[in-house]
Parts: sequence; structure tokens; C-alpha cells
Amino acid sequence: MLNTDINKPKNWWQRLDGPLKVGLVFAALGIILTIVGIFRDPTTPVTAWSLGVGSLISGVTWGLVSWAIATAAVEVENDVSQAETAASAETDEPQ
Repeated sequence: MLNTDINKPKNWWQRLDGPLKVGLVFAALGIILTIVGIFRDPTTPVTAWSLGVGSLISGVTWGLVSWAIATAAVEVENDVSQAETAASAETDEPQ
């Protein structure tokens, strides 16, 4: 049986790059943890305002910071790969 997934268009998640996926996952995790924290704390009023602002602040913070770290890691890996390729090309040249 042939694999016909090649012609199938990618969904929105498959079109995202790695760092953006990391940022979205950590943003969702931050929002979930904030909502759980609001419901567990008896002194925090459970209102739409507290849920919305808390989710916005934690989601943006966690998402942006994790995206930046993942992007930096990808850039470093690309730089190291390019340096190794250049170094191996120099050693392969005849003297």
C-alpha cells in the first residue's frame, strides 16, 4: 500500500517550526497552572477578570520565554553545525 500522506496538506500544527511549538505548549501549560492555582487558592476571587488577566500574563510570559530559549538553542545548533562543516572542509583540502 502506498503512502498517500505526501499529497495531503499539512495542518496548522505541522506548519509551525520547533521553537514556536515549544512556546505554545509552555504558554498552554502556564495558563493551565494559573487556572488551577486560582481555583485552589481560597483568597483569590474566581472572576472572569482574575482568570483572564492571570492566564494572559502567565501564558505570554511562559510562552515568550520558552520560545526565546528554544530559538536560541536552534540558532546555536545551526552555528555549531556550520562551524563543523567548515572545519571538516578545511581538513579535507589537499596541502
